[in-house]
Amino acid sequence: MRFLLFTTLFALHFLSFGQDDKIYIVLFAGQSNMAGRGQYQSLSQEDKQKVEEASKYISIINGEKQPVPLSYIRADKRQTNFGPELFAGILLHEKYPDRKFFFIKEAKGGTSLYGAWNPEWSYEKAKIGEIDDKRQQMKLYSRHVETINKTLERIKSDGKTPVLMGMCWMQGEKDSRLETTATAYGENFQLLIKSYRQTFNHEKMPFIFGQINCPPRTKFPDGTEVVRQQMAHIAQNDQNIFMINTSMNKDWDDFPKRGDNVHYNTQGQKKLGTAFGDILIQNSHY
Repeated sequence: MRFLLFTTLFALHFLSFGQDDKIYIVLFAGQSNMAGRGQYQSLSQEDKQKVEEASKYISIINGEKQPVPLSYIRADKRQTNFGPELFAGILLHEKYPDRKFFFIKEAKGGTSLYGAWNPEWSYEKAKIGEIDDKRQQMKLYSRHVETINKTLERIKSDGKTPVLMGMCWMQGEKDSRLETTATAYGENFQLLIKSYRQTFNHEKMPFIFGQINCPPRTKFPDGTEVVRQQMAHIAQNDQNIFMINTSMNKDWDDFPKRGDNVHYNTQGQKKLGTAFGDILIQNSHY
């Protein structure tokens, strides 16, 4: 029944996309700064209008939810959150006003690349990388791949051609907390990128990620810098991997943060999404 509902809603969204043959796919994944803590209600009316225009051409599947037009995520009765996909979508629509896009997003706060996001997941690794029983059972890479495959199949069955533009990743804060997970980040990150590219037969797929800049943790004070250095090294060794540089300046003036000094605020999410969108556009092969 759930798959039938997914199929029906999926088809309804694409009916509004007209007769254009191609649907451009962008993947989004990570932890809480990808899930997003930006406050939609704090955006200007101009920005909200841009979202409304982009939503006519961009649909999104967020986790296990059904496809919907690009917009905010309701956190509770009073609060509406958004992640970097919102302003990445605005830029893509402004650059390619006649293109139809589909964003496929999987993000869960407090999850590690060592555990829940590991393409070679094991319960032993998950027990080290994750902080609670629920996250220790999560296989987020596998779940994301399953959703992507299901989406690609539906696009093709509707007579459309899916075009995979690239992937955006914002994650690593969790791995920085422990020496075991932090020092293994580079190896696990390379495996993640390789796995997505091989799974979808796109060896040169642009892969864009934000460099973490969370405050050092007391359990492993060097963790943030260890992960940051490994991220930078990976970006230097593949011309189709792009890092959004961040500063450790405590004012967080490059990508503004909330009071916890970890999560990007409304302006920070706007700037992060804009950076993702800029790099996607600059390095699109389509």
